[in-house]
Amino acid sequence: MNWTEIKVEVPAQMVEKAGNIANMVVPYGIYIEDYSNLEEEATEIAHIDLIDEELLGKDRSKAWIHVYISPEDNPNEAISYLRERFCAEQIPFEITCSSCAQEDWMNNWKKYFKPIPVGEKLLIRPLWEEEVDPQGRVVLNLEPGIAFGTGTHETTRLCLELLEKYISAGDCFLDMGCGSGILSVAALLLGAESAVGVDIDPLAVKTAEENAASNQVADRFTGICGDLTEKVTGKYHVVAANIVADIVILLSQDAPWFMYENSVFIVSGIIDTREQDVLDVLQEQFQVVERREEKGWVAMALKLKTDC
Repeated sequence: MNWTEIKVEVPAQMVEKAGNIANMVVPYGIYIEDYSNLEEEATEIAHIDLIDEELLGKDRSKAWIHVYISPEDNPNEAISYLRERFCAEQIPFEITCSSCAQEDWMNNWKKYFKPIPVGEKLLIRPLWEEEVDPQGRVVLNLEPGIAFGTGTHETTRLCLELLEKYISAGDCFLDMGCGSGILSVAALLLGAESAVGVDIDPLAVKTAEENAASNQVADRFTGICGDLTEKVTGKYHVVAANIVADIVILLSQDAPWFMYENSVFIVSGIIDTREQDVLDVLQEQFQVVERREEKGWVAMALKLKTDC
């Protein structure tokens, strides 16, 4: 059975807010076409200066969000949600639908995903890219599948940069909402002794386990499908939650149970307009030790307050 592709056209300057809304529709991620900063991003992220003529001809004033609905789900529910939220946020939009085979859309975005240097130590390499010069960086081999998390989005890059700074050799790492497993694999490649990735989506856990195997760290990675508090035990030196503001708020209530006194809690996926909402909840138990921001997205490293 074919999947349904929902394609939403929005003004390019509003794509971050629109994408944040669209991410709430499906658990396995979306992909966004945004050519408004094509030359800058090609140079800074992909490190190329030759760009395909087809891409150069794209409309820079608009962006397109692609959401894919599995055959067992009703696409009309997703469309209704998107219409309601976009209208409430006063985001101009046009929605079109089409049928597509799963293998077609899974491969569609791969042409936009190239090796990406992150922070000072990591290079994220998609498995279909055969010739890669690591230039002294630690190579993280990645096959995202349809689990969210490729390292191209600001939220994941910010999280990886903080992880690179705070993970130490011999640490135990917990990823709450592991997606593709990119954070867990990165932690292990950067010296962590073990990593646990938990997600409610079995497909995400499967993808995370495959990515751990592709990087020869499967023996130190444990993928868990299910509820965090029911399935996870023990304490960890670094804990991460790279999801969305509301889920970060929810998970922050349980995070202290899995932390030592000096553990670091890394949170990301927070759009700047929701930062204060998150801080209002976190400040009861946590203190911010570092904050990073990129293109309206915020990530923070936190520690437990000593008087908690």
